[in-house]
Parts: sequence; structure tokens; C-alpha cells
Amino acid sequence: MEKILVIGAAGQLGSELTKSLADQFGANQVIATDLDKSAQLKFEFCRFHVLDVMDKVRLRNLVKQEQITQIYHLAAVLSAVGEKKPLFAWELNMESLLHVLELAKEFKLNKIYWPSSIAVFGPNTPKINTPQYCVKEPNTVYGISKQAGERWCEYYFQKFNVDVRSLRYPGLIGYKSLPGGGTTDYAVDIYHKAIAGEKFECFLREDTSLPMMYMPDAIKATLDLMNAPREEVKIRSSYNLAAMNFNPLEIYQSIHKHIPKFKIEYNPDFRQAIADSWPDSIDDSCARKDWGWQHDYDLDRMTKDILDNLPNFKF
Repeated sequence: MEKILVIGAAGQLGSELTKSLADQFGANQVIATDLDKSAQLKFEFCRFHVLDVMDKVRLRNLVKQEQITQIYHLAAVLSAVGEKKPLFAWELNMESLLHVLELAKEFKLNKIYWPSSIAVFGPNTPKINTPQYCVKEPNTVYGISKQAGERWCEYYFQKFNVDVRSLRYPGLIGYKSLPGGGTTDYAVDIYHKAIAGEKFECFLREDTSLPMMYMPDAIKATLDLMNAPREEVKIRSSYNLAAMNFNPLEIYQSIHKHIPKFKIEYNPDFRQAIADSWPDSIDDSCARKDWGWQHDYDLDRMTKDILDNLPNFKF
């Protein structure tokens, strides 16, 4: 029977992914961990431990004592925050991944999941339908750490037979947690401001198109990849993943259909340069061919779902 450890479970992705894992494997088989003790309130549906992923001894003891078979390693410093604390971001993002990969090798764990990002691409990457294999010259510490992490994942698979799997997420949008410091988080915050009846100040230009994905699709993709037979997972660095592409003007127009009084103002800041280095759209044909990936949500369907549910959600 699988025993799942989720590291960094209280983040935007982790909060919802952990619930889906508990639904799939059972509450007693999933352990959520986070550095923040108060995060325990989010995980009444499964077990919870306070964990600093940089504490190698504590992490190893937890894996050994709980007889963990799978690790979902989600803890990371995101793009915008990482630019303010680059050395800290590099240390946490890289060393924590190596801690997990070493444990997978030592204890022969069944599977490891580690998320990558479109941040691995850079200004010299083809911006339209960015292919799976292309030039990657990221210019943020977050992107650099994700690119290096992809190489380590493939290395541990090839050298030590560690079954590590990864997705290059586009910008993720969900209403069940607050923004966490990413460049694409404007597309989360904008719904909160619209519901509150406030004007939204966007830190990107109105025409800045980026690949985006609604959280239910991100959870679906993650579980589909992790449940796929080993032989179907042909890429061990990280799979391109896509659903929809839009810019701030288009998401504003989608919300405006439901909330006609909603206003937006554009005040680009340092995050504009980060967004300009990322693709406009992603070619994820490898994921669709290898393990049958298909998305469910477009922009308008996502907007309706968020506006229907966010006002009643308690953080």
C-alpha cells in the first residue's frame, strides 16, 4: 500500500493536490507537511507534520519511520520572491530537491513528483508553441533552479533508476488559496479584487500573453502523470503542459461579462521583464501522446467557476 508524503503542502498547488491524494489513497496514507505550523488547519482530512525540508535529518527520519513510498516535493521559492532573495531561493530550491532524490535512491521509493515551470524558458526560446526540446536560457533564479532541477531529475532516473516525474506548469489559477509570489499570480489576485468590488492594479501590460491553467486541470494532469504506467512516461526531465493562453486584458474582459462595474489599471513593475522572457504558448503534444493529457477548462469556463465559488470559500 502506498504511503504519500507531500512537502510544501500548504501552497497554492499543494493544498488542493493533497486533498485529491487523500481521496485516492485514503486519509491515513497521506501526510501533509509544511514549515508553517498553522497550516495544519488546512489538512483536517489527512495527517500533518511540521517540516523544514532543509532539515535533512528530520526529513530522512520521517521517510523512514512512516515507511513512505512516494514523495510529492512542492516546496519552492517562486519567481518574483526569488528575484528579491536569489541566493536563498537557489539554496532552498536546489538543495531540497537533492535531499529528496537522495532519499528516493536510499530507500528505493516507488515514485517522486517534482514540479517544474515555464520559467525554465528564456528570452531566446521560441515564444509561440514553445516545443518540448528547445533552447532554455532562463534569466531568473527560479527558472535557473528549475532548469537545473530538471537535469538532476533525469540524472537520478538514468543513473539510479529513481522513478521521478515532472510537469512544466504554466501559470496556475485557483481560488482555494491566496497568491504565493509568482509572476502569473495576477491572474489569481484579479478575481479576489473583482469579488471585493475593488479596482485591480495589474503589474503586467494588458497585452502580456502567457500560458495559463486552472487548478482542477493542474491537479488532473499531475495525477494522470503519476498514475501512468512507468513505460508511458518517456520524458524524465519535465513535460511541457498547456491548457489556455491569455493576457490581462482578456481575463479582465472575461470577468467584466459577469461584473460590469469591475475596473482595471495597468502599472507594470519588475515582473514585466520576467513575463517577457517566458513563452506566449506551449506545445504539449508529448504529454498528450505519451499519457493521454487533455485539459477541460478554457478562460470563460474558469471565470464562471471561480466567480460562482470564491465568494463562499473560507480561507
